[in-house]
Amino acid sequence: MDLSKKQVTKLVEGCIGNERAAQESLYRHFYAQMLRICYRYLKTKDLAQEALNEGFLKIFQNIKTYDAQKGDLGAWVCTIIIRTAIDFSRKELKFNTEAYDDQDSDDFFIEPTVLSKLYAEDLLKTIQQLPDATRVIFNLSVIDGYTHKEIGEQLNITEGTSRWHLADGKKKLRAWLASPGNSSQPTDNTAI
Repeated sequence: MDLSKKQVTKLVEGCIGNERAAQESLYRHFYAQMLRICYRYLKTKDLAQEALNEGFLKIFQNIKTYDAQKGDLGAWVCTIIIRTAIDFSRKELKFNTEAYDDQDSDDFFIEPTVLSKLYAEDLLKTIQQLPDATRVIFNLSVIDGYTHKEIGEQLNITEGTSRWHLADGKKKLRAWLASPGNSSQPTDNTAI
């Protein structure tokens, strides 16, 4: 359910005026989608909920800076929520700084037929099993479309480190997805 320009204007103006009804409406409208985003970046539902609430606090505090001419309200909200989730996960991340060879990237292709066997929820559960740093970079790159340069700037790592984690994540996912007897997720963390 998309919001019309008139609804966006009314919500933004209400939130700028600290109107509880407008804030609640904005929160309810984006809640489910933004919680799923937080859960992609954080290991537990409690942390995801905490990041979501922190993100909405930032949204309400900075709503006066939203400019409809520069983009969609949903994209603006999503950016703040993603950055907040990254801030939460950054405290826990441990980055492997192994050298990465770009020539190895073709080895990490996942067959579309394998992916079609899985439901989105099963794939999300599998991605959740990746090591924290690898999971965050996989989400930023594959799901949210950030470049390695942008990821490096957000996480204060090199582009090479970002590439390594993405390749490692794809390799682990491919190994698990291609394994015989794949049900819905790995039984232990070593499987991926």
